[in-house]
Amino acid sequence: MASLEKAPVIGVIAGPTASGKTRLAVELAQRLSCEIVGADSMQVFRGFDIGAAKPSAQELSGVRHHLIDVAQPDEPFDAARYVREADAAISQISGRGRGVLVVGGTGLYLRALLHGLHAAPPADAAVRSGVLEEAKREGWAAMHARLAAVDPVAASRLHPNDGVRIGRALEVYEVSGIPMSTWQREHGFDKWRYRAVFLGVLRPRDELCQIIDARVDAMMAAGFLGEVEGLLAAGCSPTCKPMQGLGYKRLVEYLRQELSLEAAVEKIKTDTRRFAKRQMTWFRKEKGLEWVEPRAQEVAGRLEGLLDPLST
Repeated sequence: MASLEKAPVIGVIAGPTASGKTRLAVELAQRLSCEIVGADSMQVFRGFDIGAAKPSAQELSGVRHHLIDVAQPDEPFDAARYVREADAAISQISGRGRGVLVVGGTGLYLRALLHGLHAAPPADAAVRSGVLEEAKREGWAAMHARLAAVDPVAASRLHPNDGVRIGRALEVYEVSGIPMSTWQREHGFDKWRYRAVFLGVLRPRDELCQIIDARVDAMMAAGFLGEVEGLLAAGCSPTCKPMQGLGYKRLVEYLRQELSLEAAVEKIKTDTRRFAKRQMTWFRKEKGLEWVEPRAQEVAGRLEGLLDPLST
């Protein structure tokens, strides 16, 4: 990657789920001649459309998007891969003389893109397999408790059902003997990989909760359940990473007759509201983030003249 002085200025639009990031970004991209690079850990997977709240066909046709539908559901996709592919997309966009807007709610992806990944040990397949086998026997809540015993700082940041990150933290500790939180603290995330205008979309919490509930209802009306049925019928495992995402897991539970449909929908709403709260907690700690209301004209004024790679 080029030195920071030669790197393009990029716009970054972050915020919790359902805050209006996509609509805002599309309008900004049209006003400012930009292309959009997604930063969403669900939208990278093909076939996960309604529940992942991917941009609509109209939005995709109106603005060129990147990092959407780039992986199969059973394909590994982590923050390191995200950074590689996002770097490539940003370079290509800038090379065409277009501005870049990075948009999404996956805080880890944005932090890694802007500051780099901490130098934790590489993945160890044997150790990871052992952790996953133990999780199958004991459950992720028990694995979260195990993590709390060796790395209470990391455990306090993770939901007990976040198997991907719990597993990685346990793997890091078992391989290195050093807690994941220590690796992260020593990294510091102080250096910037891009010159960035880092904006967070802010809505009042009560308003956001109402939007979340309405959006879940709209997803169900749009065929969310049918999407899940189709993915399972096509051979997608109910245990694959994206099927553990918001909404998908609850609808699988309904299809297994573990929940009524009404209960599944209510749990999706509750899960999503809690997830949005965790996202806000994450973003409030991010360096350099400026909160804005989702008003395109005002935000465009903040970005105008900054994202043209020919002027930097």
